[in-house]
Amino acid sequence: MSTTDELIASAEAHSAPTYHPLPVVVATADGAWMTDVEGRRYLDLLAGYSALNFGHGNRRLIEAAKAQLERVTLTSRAFHHDRFAEFCARLAELCGMEMVLPMNTGAEAVESAVKTARKWGYRVKGVPEGMAKVVVAGNNFHGRTTTIISFSTDSEARADFGPYTPGFEIVPYGDLTAMRAAVTENTVAVLLEPIQGEAGVLVPPAGYLAGVRELTRERNVLFVADEIQSGLGRTGRTFACEHEGVVPDMYVLGKALGGGVVPVSAVVSSREVLGVFRPGEHGSTFGGNPLACAVALEVIAMLRSGEYQRRATELGEHLHRELGQLAGSGRITQVRGRGLWAGIDIDPAYGTGREISEKLMDRGVLVKDTHGSTVRIAPPLVISKEDLDWGLAQLRGVLGV
Repeated sequence: MSTTDELIASAEAHSAPTYHPLPVVVATADGAWMTDVEGRRYLDLLAGYSALNFGHGNRRLIEAAKAQLERVTLTSRAFHHDRFAEFCARLAELCGMEMVLPMNTGAEAVESAVKTARKWGYRVKGVPEGMAKVVVAGNNFHGRTTTIISFSTDSEARADFGPYTPGFEIVPYGDLTAMRAAVTENTVAVLLEPIQGEAGVLVPPAGYLAGVRELTRERNVLFVADEIQSGLGRTGRTFACEHEGVVPDMYVLGKALGGGVVPVSAVVSSREVLGVFRPGEHGSTFGGNPLACAVALEVIAMLRSGEYQRRATELGEHLHRELGQLAGSGRITQVRGRGLWAGIDIDPAYGTGREISEKLMDRGVLVKDTHGSTVRIAPPLVISKEDLDWGLAQLRGVLGV
């Protein structure tokens, strides 16, 4: 057996089978490239589902982490530490908000946003106890906790995990009429992905997010934007909501906030909203730890320069031009996306998304399929145009066009 086969066999023998990864075992990585245990290099066109927006081994982030590792990594929130105040202030400033609730993973941040919205509904809006409702969109992906999968429409994520948490109303994504009908006096929040990533990089109809923003203002409902995948530069703006000039009441952030170095997530909102909490009502031992804050502060500084947003815009325009040409080949039925983010629907007669991903892996390119026939492309924002073009050339080779 090869080293790759041995390591995969060992992983399958000793880890719960919750993933079906491509048969590659990565050993090192740098920028937009990864190298496996056999020494073969691969172009990373997934970027850890946007967690690696700034590339593998980004020196600014690594140096920030190394410097903090020598000082203090964890205090718990039982004590203050000297990176926490600046982290909260800088992240709030980046978002145009006032307060930050730090957590670790994206799912934790979504759970925190749901708790925040409910508490705001009871304490501020005056919803009767136990009656708070949150409206979400079909085909959503917000995580895999028991509460979050309670409002999922994905049978793989949901089946056999009941009983499910009540209090959610699901409407079709992009349908303002259905959204308007679902919002009642007991609705405390509308929770949406500005672009649905796991569903296949689905971009809503023009005006949809602005319409949701107007509706939530009219009905005194919080608009919660899950920007865990779409935010922090991926679409060419700091936040995907900006493409429609929308500012939500609450941002849910994660993935790229930790720079691919440590897990960092946060809920960011106004004082009126996050101020509803009292000590002991919510928290996390590792949330807002010194190491996380140090890395996230460097991420925030990098985003404030605008460099990465510009790269995502310019390279994204190139990416979508090239993919648009492939869409007429007959092998691709549709291309969607924004910035350096695309969902490519493969004609099922030609192959599944998994089969295309495996063929690309054989050519030295790593992508990920979703929902059967869709392949996602989301390279690190630091990728060069030359490397991106090389990756696209491999896609053309696989498709035979």
